[in-house]
Amino acid sequence: MRLLKSDVEIQDRVKEISDEVSQQCGELNQPPIIIGVLNGAFMFVADLVRYLSIDCEVDFIKISSYGSATTTSGTVRLIKDISADITGRHVIVVEDIVDTGLTLAFLRKRMLETNPKSLSIATFLLKPEIAKVDFEIDWIGFEIENKFVVGYGLDYDQKYRGLTSIHIYDE
Repeated sequence: MRLLKSDVEIQDRVKEISDEVSQQCGELNQPPIIIGVLNGAFMFVADLVRYLSIDCEVDFIKISSYGSATTTSGTVRLIKDISADITGRHVIVVEDIVDTGLTLAFLRKRMLETNPKSLSIATFLLKPEIAKVDFEIDWIGFEIENKFVVGYGLDYDQKYRGLTSIHIYDE
């Protein structure tokens, strides 16, 4: 494995995003609900929420498009839905990584069907050369090349999630 982003770089960027979210959402009359995408985004969600200077609610959704492979299967499966009612709420979906954009498009469509007051998206990593999204991603931690990465919540077959930095995983 090769180091891509150090833990210091990661924490600095998460603090910047958290400050932006706090500023933008601090002007709202209602605390946002942050919907973390399990399992990969749990560390990003935890750090993001820890650095916020505003109140928020947190919920999680679990979907899968990878299984134990290093490339997407092309099919998105809902494994665990959110428990909160997001109708009329300010919602922030927090993703670990956007590569093809298939999972995020699925999530966005699903969230919009419930009529939130607003819907924003934060992703820790984005692979711009392969991402095919026709909507705005409000906060991007880092843009990276099209390589398979692990660490900071991202895994390969449930391994390496606990790394505090991001690494390129060479098979």
